[in-house]
Amino acid sequence: MRSRLAALAALILLPVALISQPAHAAVGIHVSGANIVERGGENLVFRGTSHAHTWYTSQTQSFRDIKSLGANAVRVVLSGGRWTPNNTADVANVVSLCKQNKLICVLENHDTTGYGEQSGAYTLDQAADYWISVKSALVGQEDYVVVNIGNEPIGNNAVTPGWAAATTAAIQKLRANGFDHALMVDAPNWGQDWQFGMRDNARTVFDSDPDRNVIFSIHMYGVFDTAAEITAYMDAFKTAGLPLVVGEFGHDHSDGNPDEDTIMAQAVSRGLGYFGWSWSGNGGGVEYLDQVTNFDVSRLTSWGQRLFNGTNGIRATAREAAIYGGGDPVDTTPPSAPGAPAASNVTATGARLTWTAATDDVGVTGYDVYRSGGTLLGQTATTSITLTGLTPDTGYQVYVRARDAAGNQSTPSPNGSFTTEPGTGGGGCSVTATVQSQWGNGYVAQPVTVTNTGSSATTGWTVTFTLPVGHQLTGSWNADVTVSGQTVTARNLGYNGTLAPNASTGFGFQASRPNGQTSLPSGYTCAT
Repeated sequence: MRSRLAALAALILLPVALISQPAHAAVGIHVSGANIVERGGENLVFRGTSHAHTWYTSQTQSFRDIKSLGANAVRVVLSGGRWTPNNTADVANVVSLCKQNKLICVLENHDTTGYGEQSGAYTLDQAADYWISVKSALVGQEDYVVVNIGNEPIGNNAVTPGWAAATTAAIQKLRANGFDHALMVDAPNWGQDWQFGMRDNARTVFDSDPDRNVIFSIHMYGVFDTAAEITAYMDAFKTAGLPLVVGEFGHDHSDGNPDEDTIMAQAVSRGLGYFGWSWSGNGGGVEYLDQVTNFDVSRLTSWGQRLFNGTNGIRATAREAAIYGGGDPVDTTPPSAPGAPAASNVTATGARLTWTAATDDVGVTGYDVYRSGGTLLGQTATTSITLTGLTPDTGYQVYVRARDAAGNQSTPSPNGSFTTEPGTGGGGCSVTATVQSQWGNGYVAQPVTVTNTGSSATTGWTVTFTLPVGHQLTGSWNADVTVSGQTVTARNLGYNGTLAPNASTGFGFQASRPNGQTSLPSGYTCAT
């Protein structure tokens, strides 16, 4: 959470020469593929909240109260000097409180919040120095503690070194000083990564860790106000095979209205951890993010009710860590088979498939769609997919297999079948985009005109284009629009796919972009 407290004097980032260390065997909490697991291999999915301990050190009953509402973890705010520092004895007490209440302890250094934009913020190198200074309270606690190196370590301004280099250096510094803990790293851009500095450099940072034990943390506030933005970001880490948690999120924020329902639903379905912000004690105009009033567990706010007791909330989905006697054994049970896929919107080169959901003892995280014979046609986190690039006038037998967070795959669904439309022979189309209006941080493109340039009628069309880095789609109309990374694909709806030769139709979209940018989408292509 971006701090609203008075800023302190700015500090200078000093480069550090580090010595590469050999990889160590994983101890305690560690990364396995894209999953976070405990020493014995049990999956660990964080469900908890943040507690602002550094400003409210006397509120130690909060650990007990957070546990009483079903949490299995707590993210604890600490300071190494930007505010009153939490010394070794205090950190040891925090760890003890977590263990007494059977909570996994994610300890975060808040000093780095907004570096490069907020006066007084510390560097990640200084954050690493703080952890080294309290090392004696942490070594030996690898089963119980995750070290979140620095909260929201870079604001929206460019800094040198950048996020990837500074994060890599901090990780290596801690490893060189004997830290074998799971290390959690926050994204830049006040944790929201709208410039994708973490997303696009996560693999490099992960591979730079001798222990290969890095967890990536995204904070979801106003940048993540649509389901498309949330799922696209989570999909990127799923594709990369890297561990991701939602390290902070809220039900509202000064920079926009986060879609907390999708955040929580997607986290549960994908087996990702989340931490709501924050237990109590917020100020500076964001008091609405308090989950309880005045640290009183009996006075849950509406946000607290939603987070702890609502659909996909903590009480319903948290599982106590195995180190405390809870949790599940390693999951070897596959999901049930999904229903047979049914085809619709079939064109010469594409089709939309839908099916009945599978079930799983923990949760289904995705579906793989195959052609008879075993050729993978596509993957999705939902119970539908739009296939493209199919061969005209061809019969397809297809089936679906469900996946869970442990990677177990279901038996195949019953087959579904469809035949693509004949090719148009003299088919083809063109696309022309018109920007209707634009402003500092957004624009509307309308109409995006699709014209049949062929000699026979079309039965469908597909337009693709590329959003500049930092741009995000916020709405669309008159087309079925999907986003993968920065590539946007728009397909006809049922009422505007058939076009006579030389006939046209149109659709539109709205997108956001960083303040000060004037760039617009490019690379428009059209296919029938």
